[in-house]
Amino acid sequence: MRRRFFRSAFRSVALLAGALAASPAALACDKAGFSVLIDVGHTPAAPGAISARGKTEYAFNVALAAAVEKELRARGYASAGGLGARSAALRASRRSDAIRASGARLMLSIHHDSAQPRYFETWTYQGRQLSYSDRFKGWSLHVSQSGADPSGSLRFARLLADRLKARGWPFTRHHAEPISGEGRALIDPARGIYRRDDLAVLRSSPGAAALLEAGVIVNRDEELALDSAPRRAAIAEAVGEAVDRFCDGS
Repeated sequence: MRRRFFRSAFRSVALLAGALAASPAALACDKAGFSVLIDVGHTPAAPGAISARGKTEYAFNVALAAAVEKELRARGYASAGGLGARSAALRASRRSDAIRASGARLMLSIHHDSAQPRYFETWTYQGRQLSYSDRFKGWSLHVSQSGADPSGSLRFARLLADRLKARGWPFTRHHAEPISGEGRALIDPARGIYRRDDLAVLRSSPGAAALLEAGVIVNRDEELALDSAPRRAAIAEAVGEAVDRFCDGS
């Protein structure tokens, strides 16, 4: 009887050990304890780029950040959150301090893109003369190699890039153009990932960090897509999938 008991117990332990070895990723990701910080790029006082139809980049960033936070919470990341409205009152140095103090395992800074002034044209929209450039479109990702977790930052950026590409959205290469204001190094040319050691928002993160330029809002067609709830939800879903993979170590 005792031998059968010990044999049975040994088999149970062996089966449990096998299950643990077969699925380490499933056990590695504690979503409730995995802190994700969503940084809203720019502020009302310094709103960033102006879209082809006169909307501020900051407004685009706020809307997309809200969609991303909603998606992450739906996936079980209880500590998912961001600077949100508080970022509007933070100067650059205090913003970096807030990011550093967050203790976040992962930080994503949300932005929308523009182009160099040499590529702008003008058009009239609702009685206003505005600048636009339809020359470029697409998203890009930016990481620092001088931050707290450069390898983790690049890994997350690759996971997110793959999910954006899978949805059929192109990335833009215009930041690598050798002109004034650009000339950024593409550290993963197949995925649209740039090296940006100059960005304090990335260097300040206590964990892995990436900056997402969700698309080019001075491009008139892409602006309309980016300003729609379905596109924001789809981008948020891509972020959620990437965070899941990053969290479970896959």
